[in-house]
Amino acid sequence: MKEWMIGLLFPRRCPVCDQIVIPKGELICPECRKQLSYVSGPVCMRCGKELLEPDGEYCMGCKKHRRTFEKGAALLNYNEVSAHSMVQIKYKNKREYLDFYSAEIVHRLGRQIAFMRADALIPVPVHPSRKRIRGYNQAEELAKRLSNHTGIPVFAELLVRSKKTMPQKELTPALRLKNLEQAFSVKEGAVWKELESVILVDDIYTTGSTIEACARALKRAGIGHIFFVSICIGGDR
Repeated sequence: MKEWMIGLLFPRRCPVCDQIVIPKGELICPECRKQLSYVSGPVCMRCGKELLEPDGEYCMGCKKHRRTFEKGAALLNYNEVSAHSMVQIKYKNKREYLDFYSAEIVHRLGRQIAFMRADALIPVPVHPSRKRIRGYNQAEELAKRLSNHTGIPVFAELLVRSKKTMPQKELTPALRLKNLEQAFSVKEGAVWKELESVILVDDIYTTGSTIEACARALKRAGIGHIFFVSICIGGDR
């Protein structure tokens, strides 16, 4: 009865069209699901991007830049449809859309996640000032939902963003990483010291600069195996 009342007062909206989901009980409109560009093979053996060259092994970014993380996986290609949905989640408080994306990640990437044998999910942190403005961290919200599906615990306080950086959009990959240097650190404590393998969780992976900066901080802290999972991933360039 409680769930019925909540559904009546606050009907679930579609993460693609933003309208009430039809049919009732689904997490996305069936027709809207068809608009999503799911990542498909062949993909980069390191970050999971779709490859421009079908016979290649690594994307251009992973060929050019050293990666501290071992492997990554993403659900969707980052395009206009997925970008709109991410904006709604990040800036319009449409956290309910993460119910669909987390379930879909586990459904489609579950085997890869299991292979990572992770001891913890680590959401990519936002600066405290930005979190105060938004009221939440979308990566942390995603990690919590993934935890509900997989049973892997979330260590939301382990990685800290102590430096507020300039917007990344207009920067080259090299400048993005330099912009993020020293921005992330591992919080002092004994709990995380027993972690051997972790999965970084974020909404979007583009050049990999943010994930790389986080991975380096975790590696400096002594964590041996670092992976990542994201909803969206940019193109091979």
